[in-house]
Amino acid sequence: MKVLVTGGAGYIGSQVALELAREGHEPVILDNLSKGHREAVVHGRFVQGDIGQFDLVTDLITKEKVEAVIHLAADSLVGESVQNPAKYFRNNIGNGQTLLDAMVAGGVKYIVFSSTAAVYGEPEEVPIPEDHPKNPTNPYGFSKLTFEGMLRFYEQAYGLRYISLRYFNAAGADPEAEIGEDHNPESHLIPIVLQTALGLREHLELYGTDYPTPDGTCIRDYIHVADLSQAHLLALKALAAGKESTIYNLGNGQGYSNREVIETARRVTGKEIRVIDGPRRPGDPAVLVASSEKIKAELGWNPKYPALEEIIATAWRWHQSHPRGY
Repeated sequence: MKVLVTGGAGYIGSQVALELAREGHEPVILDNLSKGHREAVVHGRFVQGDIGQFDLVTDLITKEKVEAVIHLAADSLVGESVQNPAKYFRNNIGNGQTLLDAMVAGGVKYIVFSSTAAVYGEPEEVPIPEDHPKNPTNPYGFSKLTFEGMLRFYEQAYGLRYISLRYFNAAGADPEAEIGEDHNPESHLIPIVLQTALGLREHLELYGTDYPTPDGTCIRDYIHVADLSQAHLLALKALAAGKESTIYNLGNGQGYSNREVIETARRVTGKEIRVIDGPRRPGDPAVLVASSEKIKAELGWNPKYPALEEIIATAWRWHQSHPRGY
């Protein structure tokens, strides 16, 4: 199957494209390289461009005979979204609509959407099920929830079926070490911890130590990027087989605090990692842990790399061979 992967040069997108190719699909990668890396695209045709370019996307869909879209292109920094919500609404919602319009124009019938646990806001129950109330506490989560709503109405009007995958915390690197995680600036905890272990940072700052959790730091559900990617392939297969539109959480169902992540990284790397306590970041919920029972029951998804130590170990192997990223 020919699949357009938007944001396919990014951390998760490149892994999704890699997994597509490994399973015999033909990924077509569209990325503006504002955050992605050309070097991360190891399979498939690469096109530099933006989802907001209607003519480009429509031509690409038509000429490449694209059958489905996996949509990962987005701005995704919680703190930045609080400071600059206009950027997030313009890209994640406005440009996202342009992509949907191009899909309708090009006759593409289904899409797998990269959503987020940020749509839930502060959880009322843990682990969080898909029918949990949606109350995003930041513009990033709001923009993703808005796009999910757009998908529902595009299906009603144009027959565009979808599966939305609400990620919790993607982490780790390709187990075969072809690609890994490289953001600039880096905002994710595990690569920051590993950069500190490599001596590229003097220390890392813990954003908030006074949360209502056992050790005062945020608790998150970490899911290996390869497991996350496999869920996209299962969703794609299900849509191709005629499955109705739906939404799934993607997580391990177990939370780890920021301090637990740091202690695990110390064990994996054998390095002392200096930590400085800092204030909370605006918009960060205290606890986010997924219930992924629905996707396990309906699509047979089962994480191969559920252990935090294994997740960090794959990331550590890649960072050791790419200490300054790509």
